[in-house]
Amino acid sequence: MKLSSYTILHISVLVVFLGWLMIWIMLPTKTYKQTWAPKLNSRLNSTYFREQGTNLLLFTFPMMFIAVWGSIYLHLKKKPDQLKSKSGAASHRLSFWRRPVLVMAPMGIVTAMELVFAVMFVALLIWSLANYLLVSFGHLHMHKQGEKVWQAKFRSVSLRLGYIGNICFAFLFFPVTRGSSILPLVGLTSESSIKYHIWLGHLSMTLFAAHSFGFVIYWAMTNQLVEMLEWSQTYVSNIAGEIAIVIALAMWVTSFPQVRHKMFEVFFYTHHLYTIYIVFYALHVGVAYLCMILPGIFLFLVDRHLRFLQSRQQARLISARLLSSGTVELNFSKIAGLYYNPSSIMFLNVPCISKLQWHPFTVSSNCNMEADKLSVVIKSEGSWSQKLYQEISSAVDRLEVSVEGPYGPTTSHFLRYEQLVMVSGGSGITPFFSIIREIIFQSHQPNCHVPKILLICAFKDSGDLTMLDLLLPLSDSPYEISKLQLQIEAYVTREKEQTPRDIQKHTQSIWFKPSPSDSPISPLLGPNNWLWLGAIISSSFVMFLILLGIVTRYYIYPIEHNNENYHYSFKILWDMFLVCTCIFLASSIGFLCSKRMSSSESKQILNMEIPNTPTSSPRPWIYDTDQELESVPHQSLVQATKVHFGARPNLKKILSECKGLSDSGVLVCGPWKMRHEVAKICTSGLANNLHFESISFNW
Repeated sequence: MKLSSYTILHISVLVVFLGWLMIWIMLPTKTYKQTWAPKLNSRLNSTYFREQGTNLLLFTFPMMFIAVWGSIYLHLKKKPDQLKSKSGAASHRLSFWRRPVLVMAPMGIVTAMELVFAVMFVALLIWSLANYLLVSFGHLHMHKQGEKVWQAKFRSVSLRLGYIGNICFAFLFFPVTRGSSILPLVGLTSESSIKYHIWLGHLSMTLFAAHSFGFVIYWAMTNQLVEMLEWSQTYVSNIAGEIAIVIALAMWVTSFPQVRHKMFEVFFYTHHLYTIYIVFYALHVGVAYLCMILPGIFLFLVDRHLRFLQSRQQARLISARLLSSGTVELNFSKIAGLYYNPSSIMFLNVPCISKLQWHPFTVSSNCNMEADKLSVVIKSEGSWSQKLYQEISSAVDRLEVSVEGPYGPTTSHFLRYEQLVMVSGGSGITPFFSIIREIIFQSHQPNCHVPKILLICAFKDSGDLTMLDLLLPLSDSPYEISKLQLQIEAYVTREKEQTPRDIQKHTQSIWFKPSPSDSPISPLLGPNNWLWLGAIISSSFVMFLILLGIVTRYYIYPIEHNNENYHYSFKILWDMFLVCTCIFLASSIGFLCSKRMSSSESKQILNMEIPNTPTSSPRPWIYDTDQELESVPHQSLVQATKVHFGARPNLKKILSECKGLSDSGVLVCGPWKMRHEVAKICTSGLANNLHFESISFNW
């Protein structure tokens, strides 16, 4: 049987990844230390790379290879029709592994596949620690005259806990690389992978804290507290490690939900100390161990710089829809070539509110129905969103907004179900806008099956019912919703009946003035252009290897060859400088080339006049949308909606009524209690045809 090109790529990536994992498994063993390492070091630690050669080949190169090959693979499979038709069957075969099996705090909702891999990862950590201690205790070194055996063992345990924390650190940055070419290979997005970053962060910090406090206790027991002030020229820096752990502890403490939810800005700004933390962490572990964790950091920095370049331009904000419930829909201009899937998110920065804060919001528009517009929905729930609503409602002429994204899944897998049950609480309804619009579009395609839709939405107040108006685009659309089998069950929990004042509330639309400095949102290097991302990763990594080889061979090696010590920390600084320089150059060139290709389309969009928008008045155009709300699509939407006052949805009863259908997808987005309740119902055996999926942005 002839294999397709992307199948060969997928297999090769899997083989390399398994080989990379095997190296981690073998690393702490006697076989690696006594047999493999001497042979590898003699061949790979050449005058061009010195002590970094072996780890660059075994730990750094495989993941960089996967990132580049993954970009090519995703490019070959990026067509929307391929993604929908092929990935649906594959997802159906994996439905058992994606079922929740553990619903509990603080782990949250854990699927069968996640539980298996979590157990395997913990087994790797236990295996590594056991083998490290076995080798260490067999050749125990006394670091001070008169030191007792148990003290030496205590030091050895403390040291090896740092080694195990380094394994966690090696995986820590992969989940937060938003434009990753690795996560989509296993059906993940950066949004759905945030919890892995949280798990790894807590685990690594526990190990690093034990490592650090263990050494402090050891130095105190052996009267060596002076070691805390040592910055060695030939070995690791203790001071650098202490600075790193202090910064890490500050980031760790502020990341706990009790602090993050109540003082988000403290968490947000403290967490950005990660750049300083990485520098001092690298100065502490040395170049050899840096190469073991380098792939995650390298790919994250590529993604971070590309996001920085995208965010330097002001996005073209066309209009806003204001709801009396405190919800606003922002409508941006976008290039027609920008493709994104439903339930994607976009990060926004509004300088007049905060120049540093970035917040994620759901993309409510659909790129098939609205080719030149992208919309996000924002509910005024925090101080930042409340200030944004007030700013827009004050009738400003123009609002400067920078964006990053959109980011989201690579498939529209929900189309394969016979029925979709969408459960939302409050602003959790917003991810379902884009999904419903996609289904509206698909319902007009020939020979396309679309699922039945049951939308269950719970609101606190009847004023929030106006959020249902955002199910439809602002502009007139040729697509009718009458072809959908749509049922909306809305629940208002805090009111027994709709108040008269809510009946009179209207939706307002505001049009903003265009500016020459604004530009439409353009495709990202990654989700919309995987080949460019692969080229940037490969070129920056090759450039780094070449420059590192030149610096090491012609600057560092001659010094060490003359029996002189080259400062241990300076090698780290060289590595970090070369990494940042190569990423900056390759990413900037790639971004500018990609931007130039779409510049003509950007100019055409900017030169377009907004129809029926007055230009004589410096104030924005505000009008009530009574006529729009009385349109035929809105009437169909009203007919499909049933409102229940003073009640909460009986989710167990509603989901049990889905037994008669062969396949039902259950999507939930809202408070964590709601998500956990739905997950427990789907795993209780009440109905075997329920396929659960949680959409959560509560990081």
